[in-house]
Amino acid sequence: ETIMITGDYVKTAFAIGHQIGIVDDENQCISGDELDDASDEMLRDIVEKKRVFARVTPQHKARIITALKANGRIVAMTGDGVNDAPSLKKADIGIAMGINGSDVAKEASDMILLDDNFSTIEAAIEEGRTIYKNIKKTVLFLLSSNFAEIIVMVTAIICGVALPLLPIHILIVNLLTDSIPALALGADVKNTDIMNEKPRPANEGLFANGGVLNTILYGVVIALLTFISFLIPCIKELVYYDAGFNLTNIRILLENDQMLLESQTYAFIALSLSELFYSICIRDLTQSTINKGVLENKWLNSAIVGGVVITWLLTFNPYFQKVLDFSFISISKYISLVFLSASVVIFHELIVAFVPRETNKCWKNEIKTQECQKKTKSTAKKG
Repeated sequence: ETIMITGDYVKTAFAIGHQIGIVDDENQCISGDELDDASDEMLRDIVEKKRVFARVTPQHKARIITALKANGRIVAMTGDGVNDAPSLKKADIGIAMGINGSDVAKEASDMILLDDNFSTIEAAIEEGRTIYKNIKKTVLFLLSSNFAEIIVMVTAIICGVALPLLPIHILIVNLLTDSIPALALGADVKNTDIMNEKPRPANEGLFANGGVLNTILYGVVIALLTFISFLIPCIKELVYYDAGFNLTNIRILLENDQMLLESQTYAFIALSLSELFYSICIRDLTQSTINKGVLENKWLNSAIVGGVVITWLLTFNPYFQKVLDFSFISISKYISLVFLSASVVIFHELIVAFVPRETNKCWKNEIKTQECQKKTKSTAKKG
């Protein structure tokens, strides 16, 4: 949201503000004399309603910024003169004009706008939001993937069966099918509506808005698909011999080296592919992968295709089979595991379809819950 603070008269300030779309009613303007009569508590309410502050002094500017910050706002202040220095220093981000700005203003600022163009600030905010979101995606993706590996191993220990994955298998997964998609997520394209989102509170953590729940939920799904794949060879054997499906029989079957080798190969493939498919979902957990645009991130698509091919080569090539303790897997079995692993995407689509999510909530600050402000005329035009 943009507000104008100027030394001009109210009429002049309103005319300019109206022309550029900041205000559409003179009641949204206020003068410095009126601010003098307002207490700090009243000013906190005023700054949420007014859009143009006219005939102000440097002291007024500082009070306005203090009031906005007290309301939980993140304040970026632009200025060029010596009298702007205190406000630039007080704001969360002081932005001085690079062409017309004074040396004092530049020294007091956190950033210098080299082209003195306001739209550059908007572009920088957009880029900053994109970078933050991509970092968050990458961290949550890696945490979910590693959490899935932990669940698989702990479940096997609790059930008293052989471990589904060897240490070298986990290492390969972390190096290839985790790291490469994670890097690609860091270069994900920006959302087209990212500037329509409410600013996040300054005290918001990385796991806010369901981050912990999503990490656990998708980690459990990936672990479940991996463990089911691990048991598939045993299930086939038990069905073939019409034997009972219980832990005792599974333990007996897994004591056979060849059966264990095949089961571990199934588990490795399912874990690798599930995490690759999960990287498609993590791009935006609030909407369908189709709506998000599956082909937008060419780096991620390349990472997924490359991961699928590498996983197949590691389990199909006799040399890698020997070195990495893998069993031979036919192409038909591998394809069936691909479809099984893709279930994580189906799960994501079901969650998005049936679990309502508020994507444009009123944001909360440290002091109190603010009511959503009506969009200004300029914001409405952009939207």
